Amino acid sequence: MSYTLDRLISDASFDEVDTRTRKALMDKGFGVLTEIDVKATMKTKIDKDMDDYRILGACNPNMAWQAIGLEARLGAMLPCNVILRSVDGGVEVSAIDPVASMAAIENDELHAVAGQVRDMLQEAVDAI
Repeated sequence: MSYTLDRLISDASFDEVDTRTRKALMDKGFGVLTEIDVKATMKTKIDKDMDDYRILGACNPNMAWQAIGLEARLGAMLPCNVILRSVDGGVEVSAIDPVASMAAIENDELHAVAGQVRDMLQEAVDAI
């Protein structure tokens, strides 16, 4: 089972894909709570160069509320990370598959919520 929902964007710059990704997430009810510029962090912390790589921590508050109500420690697995990274041929967008990330938790109601979130994330990735 793959653990990410992926799409390669070949017709836009890294920053354009970032803008499109944030809009697609917002259109599906997700906000971006955190942002990590991995490229800049690696340069600053260990003086290593790498291609553009950004992690967006996305959250749909209604779905998070529902999931935390079913499994109180679930916050350790939130938010849903979406990565943007420069690759040959364009920019790859990869969102965590919540179904895969929740597989170790034995809670059928939570798995149903994870399926809904996966569908919403897949729709966002498809809309970029």
